[in-house]
Amino acid sequence: MTVSMIIEVEDPHLEDWNMKTQASESLRFISQKNIVYNELLPYKDKLDQESVEILAQIKGNLGQAVQLQEIWPGVLFWTRKLSTYIRLYGRKFSKEDHVLFIKLVYELVTIPKLEISMMQSFARLLITLLKKKELLSREDLELPWRPLYELHDRIMYSKTEHLGLNWFPSFLRPRSSSKHMIIKLAQRCSVEAVLKAVIKNCRPYFPESATQEMLDEWKPLMCPFDVSMQKAMAYFELFLPTTLPPELHDKGFRLWFDELISLWVSVQNLPIWEVNLVSLFARLANDNVGYIDWDPFIPKIFTRILRSLNLPVGSTQMLGSRYLTNAYDISHVVLWISALLGGPSKQAQTQLSGLFNSIASFFHPSNHGRWLMKLMKLVQRLPASVVKRLHRERYRTPTWLSPVPNSHLLSEQDITDFVESMKQPVLLAMFSKTGSVDAAQALQNLALLRPELVIPPVLEKTYPALETLTEPHQLTATLSCMIGVARSLVTGGQRFPEGPTHLLPLLIRALPGVDPNDFSKCMITFQFLATFVTLVPLVDCSATVHSRHDLTEAEKDLCSASAEFEDFVLQFIDRCFALIDTSTLEQTREEMETEKMTHLESLVELGLSSTFNTILTQCSMEIFEVALQKTYNFATTNIFETHIAGRMVADMCRAATKCHPAEALKLFLPFCCNVILQITAHEEVTNEEELDKELMWNLQLLSEVVRVDGDQLLTYKTQLVQILQLTLHLKCKQGYALACKLLYHILRSMSLIYPREYCSVPGGIQPPTDTYLPIKDWGRPGDLHNLEIQWHVPSKEETEIVFWLLDHLLKPELQRLQRHTLGEQDISRINSMVQLHETHVYTGVDYGLSGENYRESICKVIRPLLHHTLQNSEDDTKSLFLIIRIINDLLHFKGSHKHEFDARWKSFSLMKKSMENKLHGSKQHIRALLIDRVMLQHELRNLTVEGWSYRSVHKDLINDLLRLSTSRYSQVRSRAQNVLFASLATYNFCCRDLIPAVLEFLDPNRTDVTQQQFKGALYCLLGNPSGICLANLQYWDCIAQTWPAVVRSGMSASMSLEKPSIVRLFDDLADKIHRQYETICVDYSLPESCVEVALKMLKSNSPEANPGAASEEMELEGKKRLEQKNTDSVQKYEKLVGDLLDCLNDQNTPWKFEQMAIGFLSLMLRDDVPLPPSGVLFFTQSLNHDSLLVRNAAISAVAGILKQLKKPHKKVTVNPFDLSQLKTSLQSGEDGGSLQVGERPDNHWLQYDSSKLPRSQQDWDECCFVEKTHWGYSTWPRKLMLYAPYKEQPKLAKTREEMNKSEQIIYDHFSDQLFIDQLIQYLSLEDRKGKDKFSPRRFCLFKGLFRNFGDSFLPLLKPHMERLVSDSHESTQRCVAEIISGLIRGSKHWSYNKVEKLWALLCPLLRKALSNITIETYGDWGTCIATACESRDPRKLHWLFEMLMESPVNGEGGSFVDASRLYVLQGGLAQQEWRVPELLHRLLQYLEPKLTQVYKNVQERIGSVLTYIFLIDVNLPHIHPTTSPRIGEFTERVLARLKPLTESEEEIQNHIAEENLEGDQDERTQAIKLLKTVLKWLMISAGRSFSSAVPEQLRLLPLLFKIAPVENDDSYDEMKTDAKTCLSLMSQGLLYSEQIPLVLSALEEISKSSSWHARYTVLTYLQIMVFYNLFTFLSDVKVVGDVRALVLRLLEDEQLEVREMAATTLSGFLQCNFLSIDESMQIHFETLSKTHLPKRKRRELSSVVDTIPSADLVRRHAGVLGLSACILSSPYDVPTWMPQILMDLSAHLNDTQPIEMTVKKTLSDFRRTHHDNWQEHKQKFTEDQLLLLTDLLVSPCYYA
Repeated sequence: MTVSMIIEVEDPHLEDWNMKTQASESLRFISQKNIVYNELLPYKDKLDQESVEILAQIKGNLGQAVQLQEIWPGVLFWTRKLSTYIRLYGRKFSKEDHVLFIKLVYELVTIPKLEISMMQSFARLLITLLKKKELLSREDLELPWRPLYELHDRIMYSKTEHLGLNWFPSFLRPRSSSKHMIIKLAQRCSVEAVLKAVIKNCRPYFPESATQEMLDEWKPLMCPFDVSMQKAMAYFELFLPTTLPPELHDKGFRLWFDELISLWVSVQNLPIWEVNLVSLFARLANDNVGYIDWDPFIPKIFTRILRSLNLPVGSTQMLGSRYLTNAYDISHVVLWISALLGGPSKQAQTQLSGLFNSIASFFHPSNHGRWLMKLMKLVQRLPASVVKRLHRERYRTPTWLSPVPNSHLLSEQDITDFVESMKQPVLLAMFSKTGSVDAAQALQNLALLRPELVIPPVLEKTYPALETLTEPHQLTATLSCMIGVARSLVTGGQRFPEGPTHLLPLLIRALPGVDPNDFSKCMITFQFLATFVTLVPLVDCSATVHSRHDLTEAEKDLCSASAEFEDFVLQFIDRCFALIDTSTLEQTREEMETEKMTHLESLVELGLSSTFNTILTQCSMEIFEVALQKTYNFATTNIFETHIAGRMVADMCRAATKCHPAEALKLFLPFCCNVILQITAHEEVTNEEELDKELMWNLQLLSEVVRVDGDQLLTYKTQLVQILQLTLHLKCKQGYALACKLLYHILRSMSLIYPREYCSVPGGIQPPTDTYLPIKDWGRPGDLHNLEIQWHVPSKEETEIVFWLLDHLLKPELQRLQRHTLGEQDISRINSMVQLHETHVYTGVDYGLSGENYRESICKVIRPLLHHTLQNSEDDTKSLFLIIRIINDLLHFKGSHKHEFDARWKSFSLMKKSMENKLHGSKQHIRALLIDRVMLQHELRNLTVEGWSYRSVHKDLINDLLRLSTSRYSQVRSRAQNVLFASLATYNFCCRDLIPAVLEFLDPNRTDVTQQQFKGALYCLLGNPSGICLANLQYWDCIAQTWPAVVRSGMSASMSLEKPSIVRLFDDLADKIHRQYETICVDYSLPESCVEVALKMLKSNSPEANPGAASEEMELEGKKRLEQKNTDSVQKYEKLVGDLLDCLNDQNTPWKFEQMAIGFLSLMLRDDVPLPPSGVLFFTQSLNHDSLLVRNAAISAVAGILKQLKKPHKKVTVNPFDLSQLKTSLQSGEDGGSLQVGERPDNHWLQYDSSKLPRSQQDWDECCFVEKTHWGYSTWPRKLMLYAPYKEQPKLAKTREEMNKSEQIIYDHFSDQLFIDQLIQYLSLEDRKGKDKFSPRRFCLFKGLFRNFGDSFLPLLKPHMERLVSDSHESTQRCVAEIISGLIRGSKHWSYNKVEKLWALLCPLLRKALSNITIETYGDWGTCIATACESRDPRKLHWLFEMLMESPVNGEGGSFVDASRLYVLQGGLAQQEWRVPELLHRLLQYLEPKLTQVYKNVQERIGSVLTYIFLIDVNLPHIHPTTSPRIGEFTERVLARLKPLTESEEEIQNHIAEENLEGDQDERTQAIKLLKTVLKWLMISAGRSFSSAVPEQLRLLPLLFKIAPVENDDSYDEMKTDAKTCLSLMSQGLLYSEQIPLVLSALEEISKSSSWHARYTVLTYLQIMVFYNLFTFLSDVKVVGDVRALVLRLLEDEQLEVREMAATTLSGFLQCNFLSIDESMQIHFETLSKTHLPKRKRRELSSVVDTIPSADLVRRHAGVLGLSACILSSPYDVPTWMPQILMDLSAHLNDTQPIEMTVKKTLSDFRRTHHDNWQEHKQKFTEDQLLLLTDLLVSPCYYA
């Protein structure tokens, strides 16, 4: 029993459970999870029955809709109802229903032909249903993975989207109802995000066999040189389930973990897919803490994390570009780190501390760069992630997900270590340039873990900041961090008992921040005060110190301190009064034109009133009475202007009355009423235009003070009514506006439901008694189960008063207006209307009591009034504005406005975030927040607009709005349009009524339409940015009406293209349609599986579905309707195409509208219904249109049409092992064989082999072509599908009779000589000079032609191609390149003899083209060949490859042609990747002698080609050694040729002119040329290959060190800069742990070389290399020792520059904690620095100083440099050893140069970096040391 008791206290969920079981009597089922807040509403008893009824309806109607196959509107409407139901009641249904809902919606999401927007709508619901995964375990639910994969593949990798056969909207419309808070996804509403979220939520429920099936499906795609690798990794990341229970791990991650992690470890150059792997590992680690041993990988993980932060190291550094684009996502990194912490080995924490130590100095506020955002994100998210993990381990209710094993739980020690390691960077980040928000969030979470470690240092920074006046940034930063830790501070607890004692000093010291002169300081102070006061009841408990004797010392201190609360409140009020005095209108603005508040002023007003409100709410009665009296005196003894100061004072008074209405109203109400009565006693006041200030101020005060509980006002009703009758008819506008406000607030407080108080302790603040001590309530969270909310529910009396007021004040006004409309009585315009507007608003909350329905009566008056105004005085825009507002309220107002509600929801979330306690979790919020949330739930119910039917009244009002939206005045139009769009979003079906009415204005046959009306109508079609767009509703009947109408409107009389605004409107309209259009279904049928689930749902009881299953007749009727609907859709589609074509054939259509129509028409292409022949004819003819835009549209369209007409080719299954002649022996031994990837015996037959090429018809038919490059590299797919032989394929060259109509049209045009001549002429024109590139659309067009019609059109095209090739103009070359690549790709399925003829024609053409190549076209030819070779079997293209391989570098045509030929060849070979080893060998053999080319462009190109040749030689796990060329062998050969350079000692000069002098070139010159090419190769391959060939590069290192310059030479020498770049790139490379000793020994070697340049460069290389591989280095003690020895040796180098560089390097290593300053190092430096120097004889001053440094001087300097390195290594703090070292250094201030220089520089640097916080640092020195230091650091005075 005791155990369960303990759990109950820990966890509110169990109590929910008890509530559940009790509730289930009225529900008759156990609900999954309710929204707890509903239990606290005043009308909670009615909710159960209501929800059961709604649920039954949803089940019945949804089930029936599916059964009757009515996807629109039935299924859509009822799924939306279901998501609304979840928002109102939570998951209030039984488990059985929950599972059925999920299965049904899953079926709906995965319907293949569904429109995207419907798919998204269902997907969001599915996410909501699956979101709380603890509710359903794997036993309850299993979902298949394949349908989701097919859905994702169909959308994300659509095969037809690029051809324009499938349109996806580029951003999706929010749904047309007011569900704005569906998961946060709605904001990022891109298709991809929704799909990912669905998969993520379904993942835990994939069956256990899923992992193996996924690996079988995607492993064959893993070919690292191909884009398919990216796809495979993305799918692994998305789909692989990681939450299987431990007993199933063998079927889960164990199947792939070893393989993928070894792949990750072996990849060095951050390919784009590494990011997916990291995300997958992070998720895996997080879901299976303790089941995987990560220890061997931890140094590698942290090294890579450090690298991906892109921190700058060393002085000269160039980043490889991919590090910037492909760096890890911080959120994955954080998840991974937090999952690695804990466990027996503690290794992760050690590395994490190392990570933060090494980057701590980057957080210092003086450092800034593009890397800063990443670091801040890391600091902000890591604590949150650890808190989340701790919550999961200690506080979360156990669920079916596997718990963390005890061995790996986070221990107390782990948490302390973690907080310690993060403390330093976070405290530095507080003052960062990016603002303190990130640091504040980090501190909030760290303070939950260890308040005693985190809060004291923040306090230390806060107190001084509150004292200084000169550093406002410091103040705002520290205060916002204090707000973060507020709750941990006030609560105190065992860990931090002294926390609460800081509260009062902080509050009192923060008061001066209420400063009218500094806006941001003022706002943060308000926030700070409000946050702290919300947590603490302000009660003076000092008396209890004497009366009670059971208090601890700490409690006594607190009690006596609490006497200062009263003082604090009064001081705060004084401060506010001072603030108000400085912000009256007279003082802030001289001219009176701006009466509105500025934005800043309104923010201050908001801050002031809410803070004041909070403080008074939290006061005890004694303090409150003093404060009230003070406020009352201030408000009644002064008179304020009503705009700024007046509003602030009135707000303060309102806050006071709201807290304790009875006491406050006694003071304020009688006072104001008397003043007003006295002043208005004179008759003439009512007619004055300018009113008395006193009267205005009292009215304003009164109107604010009545915003209290309605029942408190009842006592004063007669006075209030009297005032209203007096003031509502004032003539002065401000006067009656205030009176209306008063009425508004009275009605509001009497007729709404709202909570009465928001105090932090239920039952209000109590004075201390013997049993109750208020200080115990500090920081206490609200308790959901006894919140004791006091609701205000309108009583009978109050409602009577409301109706009385309406009858007496509203009715007469309505009657006056009626008379006015009938023309009987003229009214002074605006007066009565304003007040009418304000009045009616609040009646809508009429809970079915007697009294007439004012909505209707107002409506009856307003409509005639509107028509009257429009006819007689349309220029009276103000009245029209009011009428529009009234209509808006009639349609939408339900007690609160939606936008206000949204704002409140937002501010609620912000408050919640800043105060939440993520560690203990589950609703541990403070009471005020919880009450707020309940109130929001109530408003949400009010605003849920579902029940609104669309009646004729609404229809009339909407038509009125349309009339106003097309009015003459633009302001009237725009206001009316906003209301109109809001109504369209609310009333689902009114769009269909509206569209014809709008389109009438666009009808070209009408002559009575003004331009303004025309514009208004267009705006109505356009819609507002976020809402629906009438022109583009996704229904056939809507589009079929609007699109042709928009195009026809071009002929309307009111349309003038001279007006830019109209032109812009049409552009926007077309643009919006193109952006939002998505292919609309023509087939609406639902699959069988879906109907089965629906029937199950209809049969389930608790609650029974209401209506039940449909009868047989209804089912038949449903099927009939569906068929009817589908045929209708196709007919409407064809009619729409016909209408658009009619518009296009009409001669009068202006060009702009012609283009729009063509745009619309191209949206009509789809992959399931072919375009009608008339459309095909139009597009084919348009290929030769004289407008470029039209031609381009036609090219895309015809390419799409050709795809529609393509005949499917037959595929057959093939067994790859049969083809490789390794019969099944290998298949049986799968275990050993299956691990091998790369080139294996069983995929050898795929490779290019010139001895076995298909050179005859028979070989061609027998050869098995595999088009896709990646098949077979990794593993073979389960079923390898290849094209069947030529004989079984559909007939290619059909005769004209065999073709269908559309094909005939295309055939006829392309067989027509004139048509082709014209087409080629157009295609070879320039589009935009200098900007054109190879066009994929034209390529698709030609590919389609040759694919569908074989070689029918070649005879006509051949002469053109020959002519174009010989013309070297840019555009003609591009045109022929597009045709040729289309031809090669289109000939995929031709027969052998056709292909052979084709190549006989193409080879000479290509040779000619390549010899004519120019700088403008070489890119296009490269693209042409690469496109032609993409996804093609190399054996099919052997003619092409053999032709390209004919001596590419032959010097004919100069170096440029050589480089271009190589480029084109490289384009073709790169597409073939690993399948052409023979060609690569031949190419390498051919190039090797030519590596000594002189020309720079050829060198660079050869370097790039070499990169691709060696790309295949990768070092991946389990790889079969490649048959392609290998780097090792090549490097051997190169080194042999570089011998003359490596062996000679003299410096290498680049002294070769760029001519190829034949003859006496010695070896050395040749070697230098070779070296230049090799450098290019090293530079280019650094970023491209997957793994760096470290052993090979090391052998070239000595040479590079020789050349690389130390200073930046002015003489630009390309070879030197290249060498420098190579070194920089190589030093950043990621090293495997086994490579490090090799690199170090190479560096050792070089550091002994005679050239000091090389020794110097060794140090820069070392710095970067160590930092970029920090943790890999640290994990090997010997290595660290070696590095240390190397640096210390170079510190004593004879060359001064080398010594100084060694010191810099050393200080860097110390700073990133790679080396530590230990005893031995200190002693070593001190001994060195004490080396005695030989005495020098006093020489004559003129004599030459001896320049040779003696060995002693070098050693002494080395010691000093070592000491200086120690000091510079901690620029921002003073460690314990530092004072001593500083003293040692200062002894050398007068040594010989260069020592003196070093000491001076060190001291000045020390001063510069420690100057900011010198006050703190001073504490670390003794008195004597300080005296000495001050002498040293202050520069001597020259005037003494």
